Amino acid sequence: MKRTDFHYDLPDHLIARYPAEQRSGSRLLVLGRQNGSLADRQFRDLPGYLQPGDLLVFNNTKVIPARLFGQKDTGGKVEILVERITGEQTCLAHVRASKSPKPGSRIIVDGGAELRMEGRAGDLFQLKHESSGGTATVGTLLDLLEQHGHMPLPPYIDRADENLDKSRYQTVYAQTPGAVAAPTAGLHFDDAMLEQLRASGIETAFVTLHVGAGTFQPVRADDIREHQMHAEWLDISAETIARINAAKQRGGRVIAVGTTSVRCLETAAQISEQHGEVQPYQGDTRIFIYPGYTFRVIDGLITNFHLPESTLIMLVSALAGRDNVLNAYRHAVEQQYRFFSYGDAMLVL
Repeated sequence: MKRTDFHYDLPDHLIARYPAEQRSGSRLLVLGRQNGSLADRQFRDLPGYLQPGDLLVFNNTKVIPARLFGQKDTGGKVEILVERITGEQTCLAHVRASKSPKPGSRIIVDGGAELRMEGRAGDLFQLKHESSGGTATVGTLLDLLEQHGHMPLPPYIDRADENLDKSRYQTVYAQTPGAVAAPTAGLHFDDAMLEQLRASGIETAFVTLHVGAGTFQPVRADDIREHQMHAEWLDISAETIARINAAKQRGGRVIAVGTTSVRCLETAAQISEQHGEVQPYQGDTRIFIYPGYTFRVIDGLITNFHLPESTLIMLVSALAGRDNVLNAYRHAVEQQYRFFSYGDAMLVL
């Protein structure tokens, strides 16, 4: 299967560079996975497609202000994007500079804090928060990011982060800090909709997957089976597993909110195959889901519209069929839906 099998043409003006005025004010394209049927709806119509006893699984990761600006101790400008916090004072990060910093060198970031480059881990840099000065307050690396970091908007948004992004590039149920990209399907849910769903008998459960910058990494291999997925950390608890099993037993559907929730659930299912049922799991995943994959847990998906030739459009195609998905995307372009992180949503049932 070729990378180009998942290509579609997208006019630039359909890329959503700002969120809708209200979280639940987006549009919703409903795709029937069996027959490819399409229905144009509003996201507020979602409860009408769900049934009492269904289980929605959300990713409760919290986006950290992962982008820092500063300069090397030699004076050159530096941009840092934290990929993963590895300890109270340490992280793995992408570093952009005219010349890569060498081990032992220091980077002074906004606020006066110092980070020391300790080594490399593949394409990433191992950094340690060593001291604070200027307006920086002594504390953990996460404290430093909260004080002086910028929200790590995706590259296609193509603007500097603003105050509104602190709240809108974050789900209302975000709880566990660690992501450097939002689980964007969840951005459409507000507190009122969550309460409406619960009142309608729709169950909820949470997983954690810290979305990494690798989610935007293009597939470069012509044969998609040769693509190497980036690693992301996840946690699926015994409580969530119990809720999934209960939903299955009562005949309810398990519907993932976002591709990251899918990757959590299906990773746990793969690892648990020898046990006969899904088990709790905490650790890294490199799961790559593309057409031909047999889903073990989910029955449906709420998602956004994804980049052409991306691993995410491949995942959706595995669930709904490549032809159905590409037809839905062509329809979305014709109907002027808004695309990507701050864009509109799709429901696959």
